[in-house]
Amino acid sequence: MKVAIVGAGLTGSLMACFLARRGLSVTLYERRPDPRVGQAERGRSINLAISERGLDALRRIGLVDQVMADALPMKGRMIHPVSGPLDFQAYSAGGNRAINSISRGALNNALLTAASEAPGVSVEFEHRLVELESQAGRMVFATPSGKVSAEADVVLGADGAGSAVREQLLAEGIVAEDVDFLDYGYKELSIPAADGEFALDPGALHIWPRGTSMMIALPNPDRSFTCTLFWPAGSFDALTSEVDIEDHFRTSYPDLLPLAPGLVDDYLHNPVGVLGTVHTLPWQAHGRTALIGDAAHAIVPFYGQGANCAFEDVVELDRCLDDTAGSWARALPLFEARRRENTEAIAEMALGNFVEMRDKVASPVFRLTKRIEHALERLLPGTYASRYELVSFSTTPYAEVRDRVHRQHQVLGLSAVAAAGVLLGIARRRRRR
Repeated sequence: MKVAIVGAGLTGSLMACFLARRGLSVTLYERRPDPRVGQAERGRSINLAISERGLDALRRIGLVDQVMADALPMKGRMIHPVSGPLDFQAYSAGGNRAINSISRGALNNALLTAASEAPGVSVEFEHRLVELESQAGRMVFATPSGKVSAEADVVLGADGAGSAVREQLLAEGIVAEDVDFLDYGYKELSIPAADGEFALDPGALHIWPRGTSMMIALPNPDRSFTCTLFWPAGSFDALTSEVDIEDHFRTSYPDLLPLAPGLVDDYLHNPVGVLGTVHTLPWQAHGRTALIGDAAHAIVPFYGQGANCAFEDVVELDRCLDDTAGSWARALPLFEARRRENTEAIAEMALGNFVEMRDKVASPVFRLTKRIEHALERLLPGTYASRYELVSFSTTPYAEVRDRVHRQHQVLGLSAVAAAGVLLGIARRRRRR
């Protein structure tokens, strides 16, 4: 059995590690040169927040300790208002649970090395897929030395939101796609270490909420922070001179300028990225060609679940192979049936969390709501759990999280109405006296 995985990024490399345990012959095809050699592309290093779903996948192949050695735990959000004191908001009721900041590049390199060292796995770099016959498993790749052909019993597209495998399946008329672009772009900035130390608290994910826009910052092992601006489409073009950039940040992000001496250079030279949600139907063809991870269902990054969700895909596909005695023809449709509702649920929640991070976290009402939510979690352990707790600190299927939280809110809403009715009745009786 020969398996071809197109894309040696996070998902493809992890998938290769899982399949190697099954004794399969796996070839990873990557369009880029070996990312472990050379420098990362400027402004494309968005940090990842690895939480329980990603950790669960890494534990299953014995990589969690190695991969997470340089990860930095973040136990909550640190809110930076335009004026006034910072506000720390813990992620968990006990304040002890954390999501983990990790470099996408470092994680990719660790997984790629583990995959390339696994028995039965080979990696072909600078191989860009240009043709695919999905039913026959035949592929053609463009390489620096010309086109080369390859065949496999199974072809997995793990090549991200701009998947070449999905593009080929679209051309064959086998799948349909719907890409919902968010009317926002992103640009990276950097806060370097200050005298060898972190310039901000490294135990938090920092957020500068500004209503229709925001910036976040995640810590790095070298004591720097990677910042990401999320602004409405076209907003980046409005600032073109050094003076305009400095004036804007001095007004809207006053605590940032002293910490980021390279801000103007980063702003002028780092690219603007796009954000969107990918919906694909179906994810597989003929029981031998399939999409996985972002290639099937890319989401926006605002719940920190993109990589976690993709890693959970790998775990579920591995489970489906167990449940079908290794039959790819049965495992691939089963994988889609089990995962589709969950990936749609997290896509919806990720969009909702963008509104929360951008508009709500600085609100006194939001802070009160979170305090009440954490109090309920402490009073009713195992009965009440917040959406964030279930998404980030459990492996409860995303669709179950959505439905459970909806039921909890209904009950709390009814309770609030009942309480209001009791209070109103008491007030009326007092007036009659």
